[in-house]
Amino acid sequence: MVTDCCVHPYPDGDTSLRRMALEAGALGFDSIVAQVRQGSIYQGIRIIPAAIIAETDARKVSGRLKRAGGEGVLVMVNAGENGFNRAVLNISGLHILRQVHRTQKNSFDHIAARTATSRNVAIDIDLYPLIHDTGTSRQKVLQRYQDIMTLRSRYRFPLTLSSNACSWLDLRSVDDMYHLCGLIGMDEGEVREALETADDLLMPSRPAREVL
Repeated sequence: MVTDCCVHPYPDGDTSLRRMALEAGALGFDSIVAQVRQGSIYQGIRIIPAAIIAETDARKVSGRLKRAGGEGVLVMVNAGENGFNRAVLNISGLHILRQVHRTQKNSFDHIAARTATSRNVAIDIDLYPLIHDTGTSRQKVLQRYQDIMTLRSRYRFPLTLSSNACSWLDLRSVDDMYHLCGLIGMDEGEVREALETADDLLMPSRPAREVL
C-alpha cells in the first residue's frame, strides 16, 4: 500500500478530496491520508482518515489524542521543542510526529529517536519544502532531514513521506518522491519502506467503505 501520508483537500486546500484521490492514483499511489471523518475508497484509491494535532502543550496533546484517536485513524502531532517531543512520543496512540524540519536541530535527538523506535512512532518527511523553498531556507530543511537520517541509521524508527499538498498541482508522483528522497540520503529500499509505513501503523485496520 503506497501512501502519500498527508494531503489537505478542501476546505483546508483548494481541491476536492475526490480530485485529490484521482490525481494521486494517476501518480502511482494506492492511498492518501487526509483530515476526514472516516475512511473510504474512491476509484480504487483508499482515503485514510487522520487527526493532526497542533497543540504546543503535551498535556493538551494527550487530551486531544484521546478524543481524536480511533480505529483506522492516523494520529499526527506537530513537532516542537525537545522536551515537548520527548513527552508526546510517549503518549499512547500517537502514530506520526510531523514537521520536525521546522524545529531546532536539538529538538529531535538520540533520546527522542530511541523513544520513537520503541513506541513505533513514525517521523514524517514532508517533501513540500524541498520543492518550494529556495536558497538558505531549502538548505536548512535538507540539513534537518539529513540529521534525521543519521539518527535513523542507528535507531531505525519508521518514516512516512508526505507531499503536504493543498492542491492537486502540489501532488508529486511516486517516482518524484524517490528522486527527492535521494537528496537526503535515502536509498530505494528506505523510500519504499517509508511509502508503505502508513498501512503498517494502522494494522489491523477497519475495512474502508466504497464511495460511489
